[in-house]
Amino acid sequence: MAGSCRLPVQAAALLDIEDTRHIAIEDCTFANSGGNGLSLRRTQGKIRDCAITDIADYALYALDSSGLDVIENTVSDCGNGGILIHRRAPGSDGSRVSGNRISRIRADRGGTGQYGNGINAYRADNLRVSDNEVTDCAFSAIRGNSAGNLQISGNTCLRSGETALYAEFAFQGAVITGNLVDGAAHGISMANFDKGGRLCACTGNIIRNLSADGPYPSPMAGFGIGINVEADSTVTGNIIENAPLAGIRLGWGPFLRNVTASGNVIRKAKTGIIVSVVEGTGSAVISGNVFEDTPSGAVVGHRWAEPATGDLLHSGNEEVPHLTLAGNRAG
Repeated sequence: MAGSCRLPVQAAALLDIEDTRHIAIEDCTFANSGGNGLSLRRTQGKIRDCAITDIADYALYALDSSGLDVIENTVSDCGNGGILIHRRAPGSDGSRVSGNRISRIRADRGGTGQYGNGINAYRADNLRVSDNEVTDCAFSAIRGNSAGNLQISGNTCLRSGETALYAEFAFQGAVITGNLVDGAAHGISMANFDKGGRLCACTGNIIRNLSADGPYPSPMAGFGIGINVEADSTVTGNIIENAPLAGIRLGWGPFLRNVTASGNVIRKAKTGIIVSVVEGTGSAVISGNVFEDTPSGAVVGHRWAEPATGDLLHSGNEEVPHLTLAGNRAG
């Protein structure tokens, strides 16, 4: 990066701290780093009201924290990530990431989601991510990978290059509620039941203006889905508008179990709800949803990427024994 500060080989960041309790970093500016802005290992405390900008790699990389508060900071123009809360092995982290403004996060190293995220949790359980404004990230605004008991609430996520809000791989437990997503390739994804990903509550989110274009060729029938969900989860009271592929997708191939989609409003989506009808899928309930302007059908069964039924809202679901439909309306 032109004009960046070259760090010595042994330095990971402009500020590098380890094995420290009760740190307090407030009202500081970290800028023009050729590596990370801050690197913290095995720390506890708070980072508040700081500006971290023009960073070649990550704004903040925190490893094996024991309760770190990252609150009301401004993060911008970073090469590979904004705020990263990681652990070497899965375990309780208990950090809070709240009230930050994060913008223009690139993915200079490439990849399919390892880089380019505004806020990223990896193996860090019991993390709360709330009330952040995250804009113009190459991949996700907020991404949890193998992060259990993850709470994502009240965030504003604008113009994400891939999935705006993501709970993926071996996580158990995610609450995603009250967020606003405007502009993304996918809105919210709670996926990877094949790796143990399960147990989600996705409620009260607004998701709109999605794109069929993503940062790489999609392995799952394309981009442009409001909410993806697979196992032991509820999708309730969300509003989805302008989804090029589907408002909600329930399951992928055989990876569907114990999912409800109820009380959602879906309009201007190619298909309202796609539900997997592959042999071996578990039960799903689709009830009390309202559909408008879904030209390929309100509720359609799929075998992986391909439609396998007509619109089940009209033809019924007698031939799909794992599926219950009740009280839905199409305008």
